[in-house]
This record gives sequence, C-alpha cells and structure tokens, in this order.
Amino acid sequence: MAKILVIDDDSAVLATIRLLLERAGHSVVVAEDGRKGLAIFEAGDFDLLFLDIFMPGMDGLETMRLVHQQQPLIPIIVISGNPHSWDSASGPDFLTMATKLGAVRSMQKPFKPATLLAAVADCLEAAKRLSSSSSTADDVGPNP
Repeated sequence: MAKILVIDDDSAVLATIRLLLERAGHSVVVAEDGRKGLAIFEAGDFDLLFLDIFMPGMDGLETMRLVHQQQPLIPIIVISGNPHSWDSASGPDFLTMATKLGAVRSMQKPFKPATLLAAVADCLEAAKRLSSSSSTADDVGPNP
C-alpha cells in the first residue's frame, strides 16, 4: 500500500492514526513535531502526509510550506482540534487556510476511522491519477 508520514504533537492521535492506517495495510512513520517530521520526510520517500496544524516549535503550516518546496505534489491532509467553522470572534479557520496553502484535504479532530480511511484512499487515488497523467504527458513527444 502507501508509505505515510504522520506528524502530530498528541501521542494519542499519533497512535490512533498509526493503528488505523497499519490495519488498512499502509506503512506508517510518525513524528511528534514539525522539525522531526521534516527531517524524517527529507530522509524518506512518502506517498502521503498527515499534518497537525498546531504544534509547538514548527507549526503545521510552516512544515507544509517546507515540504512543498521539496516535493510540491506530495498530498497532505491537515488535521486540527480547533473548530472548523469560522467566526470573527474565534479567529481564522486554519483548516480552510491550510487547504488554500496546498493541503489536499482537511479534517477536524476527533474524526471517525471511516472518514480518515476514506480521505487517505481519495488522496492516494488522486495522486496516482495526477502522477500517471503527468508521466504519460512526458512520454508524448513531438511528431516527426
């Protein structure tokens, strides 16, 4: 299946996501903050990232920016425990902001296992379609 990196500062969330993804047949690597996650990302070859937005040190938005500088097409699912709906009193909607900055999907914690697995399947399928369409475009050269 896929090789997935999960970056979240909450050990219970890391353990839960890891368990769900491994039971679904994926290879999972975890990191508890953005700096460690970025170092692991740079040393590995991942198909998908799960990224918490709010972490101490390097937050998820900065981590995503640095990841996309190195690998712009890597699918990233952002997760957050902050409210998904926005109102001016509570501040900006960071999940929506993250998707505008390049995340392919956002999920509010807590989430249902089926929702997580469906998001992973959708993102991996979309990445596969994008990869195969760009490789076939590369194979097509000018006609002699």
